[in-house]
Amino acid sequence: MAGCAARAPPGSEARLSLATFLLGASVLALPLLTRAGLQGRTGLALYVAGLNALLLLLYRPPRYQIAIRACFLGFVFGCGVLLSFSQSSWNHFGWYMCSLSLFHYSEYLVTAVNNPKSLSLDSFLLNHSVEYTVAALSSWIEFTLENIFWPELKQITWLSATGLLMVVFGECLRKAAMFTAGSNFNHVVQNEKSETHTLVTSGVYAWFRHPSYVGWFYWSIGTQVVLCNPICGVSYALTVWRFFRDRTEEEEVSLIHFFGDEYLEYKKRVPTGLPFIKGVKVEL
Repeated sequence: MAGCAARAPPGSEARLSLATFLLGASVLALPLLTRAGLQGRTGLALYVAGLNALLLLLYRPPRYQIAIRACFLGFVFGCGVLLSFSQSSWNHFGWYMCSLSLFHYSEYLVTAVNNPKSLSLDSFLLNHSVEYTVAALSSWIEFTLENIFWPELKQITWLSATGLLMVVFGECLRKAAMFTAGSNFNHVVQNEKSETHTLVTSGVYAWFRHPSYVGWFYWSIGTQVVLCNPICGVSYALTVWRFFRDRTEEEEVSLIHFFGDEYLEYKKRVPTGLPFIKGVKVEL
């Protein structure tokens, strides 16, 4: 993993990422430039080139690597906002862009604030897996094709609004889980117990054993409901369900090893929160 927290003062990565995310989001001001006579595509190209030049001038690696990722996500968020308020069949795709960029940026920001020792460039989750990338590309392709041939399918506002509620619920639950777990939260399943590792059973962990997975589960499906993607909606639901079924079983093997009877008692009291997933089976 590409680490950068060890060489910087505490909290500096969070401040840097927030500043550059907001810098990228300043693309919201682009309509003002077009009204001043600058053509849209020309203005966008100049804006992107200017942003990158500014970041190169202000930062050196590894801080540039943080800045360019946060700025890119801010840029996507800003473009999503502009698209959301456009009078086109792509406005719900703007909702999706805002949801996607906020998810990835907030993963890094919360980790930087909550558990800086585990912070790395991978905390943005932009390189999560090949499967994750393929799934995202597939959803964009489906939306584009259906928007061309069946544009009315992409204008079911009540359905997209339902998906947005699922996204907000999932995002809030996942971030609540990260904050509640504190330094116990890690993006990578841990196979060895650290000295500071404790079993968290309070807050959202009193509702579900795996609230961060529950949040991500509903967030991911919600993004496809936002897009009114029937094919990816079904395939996302099946794929993420299988992924989290395997992930919870893998994680619970380690948790039972770490905490023994304490975790087994917790497992009896609290469900996983994921539909039809009970976690690892324990032979008595």
